[in-house]
Amino acid sequence: MFARIARRYDVANHLLSGCMDFGWRRKLVAAVKRASASDVLDLATGSGDVAFALSDQLPKTVTITGVDFCQPMLDEAEIKKGQGHDNVSFRQADALDLPFAENSFDAVTISFGLRNMADRHKALTEMLRVLRPGGRLFVLEFSQPAGWFRPLYFFYLRRMLPLIAGGITGDRAAYVYLNETIEQFPGRAALTAEIRAAGFTAIKARGLTLGTVALHEAVKQAR
Repeated sequence: MFARIARRYDVANHLLSGCMDFGWRRKLVAAVKRASASDVLDLATGSGDVAFALSDQLPKTVTITGVDFCQPMLDEAEIKKGQGHDNVSFRQADALDLPFAENSFDAVTISFGLRNMADRHKALTEMLRVLRPGGRLFVLEFSQPAGWFRPLYFFYLRRMLPLIAGGITGDRAAYVYLNETIEQFPGRAALTAEIRAAGFTAIKARGLTLGTVALHEAVKQAR
């Protein structure tokens, strides 16, 4: 499915979010910047927007590895990779079985990809495994909005989003799937519990844009 929409993925994201995805990404990058990481793993990197934003804002000594299961998405990332992004590399891999040793990274980021994992707990425990003790996890993901806004939000997801996205990408079915995964995804408190169950500590969650999106931060406890 992601292979089918890879070429129009960025345009669709910008239009469907009203370009709010730029602001959400800036908040994620600012949080990672505060962590002073020397190497970052960006999971579900897609076409590389988060990896490139990290490269633009972090010191060039920081290495950034973008990983995605879908090679056509990574092909789009390679096309977009420009000057000044020499510290970014991409690799095809499965987030449920990462090809990295334990304690390999200071920070792991995942943006709008956790809900697509076949097994969220396994994905989170893999993130924990590859983080160094004291390393930080950053999850930017859709969430459940404030109660009064829910009817409007779900009307948009169910009726408007597939229609608009279908016109942009030619693949309405992919965005019916998208709205279903958003509706079924846990809210901030429930996702915090899942992250804690995977072994993380010091978990913080911040709602963005009336709670439709949340930024979770967590720590791999130092030994």
